[in-house]
Amino acid sequence: MLRRALLRSSALRRLLPPSPSYSPSPLSLASVRQCSSSSSSQIPHSHSVEQLEDTPPPPPSATISIDRSNLYNPTEHSHEPSADSELVKHLKNVIKFRGGPITVAEYMEEVLTNPKSGYYMNRDVFGKGGDFITSPEVSQMFGEMIGVWAVCLWEQMGQPDRINLVELGPGRGTLMADLLRGASKFKNFTASLALHLVECSPALQKLQYQKLKCTTEETVDGDSGTRHISTLAGNPVSWHAMLEQVPTGLPTIVIAHEFYDALPVHQFQKASRGWCEKMVDVTENSSFRFVLSPQPTPAALYLAQRCKWAKAEEFTKLSQIEVCPKAIDLTQEIANRISVDGGGALIIDYGLNGTIADSLQAIRKHKFVDILDDPGSADLSAYVDFEAIRRSAEEIPDVSVHGPITQSEFLGSLGINFRAEALLQNCNEEQAESLRTGYWRLVGEGEAPFWEGPDEQTPIGMGTRYLAMAIVNKKQGIPAPYQE
Repeated sequence: MLRRALLRSSALRRLLPPSPSYSPSPLSLASVRQCSSSSSSQIPHSHSVEQLEDTPPPPPSATISIDRSNLYNPTEHSHEPSADSELVKHLKNVIKFRGGPITVAEYMEEVLTNPKSGYYMNRDVFGKGGDFITSPEVSQMFGEMIGVWAVCLWEQMGQPDRINLVELGPGRGTLMADLLRGASKFKNFTASLALHLVECSPALQKLQYQKLKCTTEETVDGDSGTRHISTLAGNPVSWHAMLEQVPTGLPTIVIAHEFYDALPVHQFQKASRGWCEKMVDVTENSSFRFVLSPQPTPAALYLAQRCKWAKAEEFTKLSQIEVCPKAIDLTQEIANRISVDGGGALIIDYGLNGTIADSLQAIRKHKFVDILDDPGSADLSAYVDFEAIRRSAEEIPDVSVHGPITQSEFLGSLGINFRAEALLQNCNEEQAESLRTGYWRLVGEGEAPFWEGPDEQTPIGMGTRYLAMAIVNKKQGIPAPYQE
């Protein structure tokens, strides 16, 4: 079987740096999202949180009170042009008409996916010319190894004739394109695929259409409709705004690479009156600031759920905590599909297998910037709580959760070393250097020891920063490469 053959281990030749073993490290933002400069570091939050804890709670009959003494008050009408972007104006209007601050999660969601001005909606944000680089853009080997994983799972599923292959947040479509090319020798597998891309950005949908070399043709059932076909392997391609729009009833393989990190998080901070949700408000000089909610918020229900999952000694040490309700809900939606229809899901992202404190970050042009600075011009992301994902999935019957393991372990067990060796056989010197650099970024840890170029271009390994977790139907057994 292909799965067994691919789980052998082998040392790389001297042309490739060795893949490091996993060693846990404290929360660090120095290499996530593949900032290109090795000297990049997170800019500290320059916004202090307004402390409202000395304000006594209102009596039951009173209305909820928020200190608005420093809130933004509109000035008299002026014909002078405003420097605020459309998104900034929108955020301020939401806060103004709501009569108080919004949650960090609401702020994050608007910044990233506002239909008119959201960060992802109207531009290509990936690669050297964008704000960050993801694994599929680093090397074709990443998508090829994901293809190996998918083929192995398909074999465990009994090689069904028809399956849904779903990717959440496909970026430019690079991962899916490399997956299809890498799996092209497995004709029965590629022939079984119906591709479903969950993407809300029209700009990225166009890039995915081009990357998958799609064509559009009239449907044959006479309904005057059209369908899209990827000419890479002849598969039908559909786009959806959310997972629930993907048809059910077929075995499904879901791939979520750097998708969970962009889901909006709620932040809570411990105060004298207990856990208070951090909110985004507007100051009197019309800039954004953080404040604490004086009353419990709806997201407190998810905080209580997360507290139940955490170890007591772990939780007592925290002064801040992040929870992601959408990650919990999405995981259970995925697990339900797998339970009913069969299949599995692969989640790869940077994060921790435990409670997350304060990890929300903003990246612009490969450098960390302030979270509240010029909303919509920088990517916002947060560490993924893999323990919460596991606990969420385990509440669904007939599914099993495996991992997380480091990306280095995951790719190494699937045979990335062998693939790198094979590619090196047909490389010129420049291509070999690019291959070694890409390999290190995928499986290495820290700065590449073999690098002899400019210091600011030193490759940074993300092999232990990124984690890989699989959720599968129990009937299919343990997926590659989680067998012991």
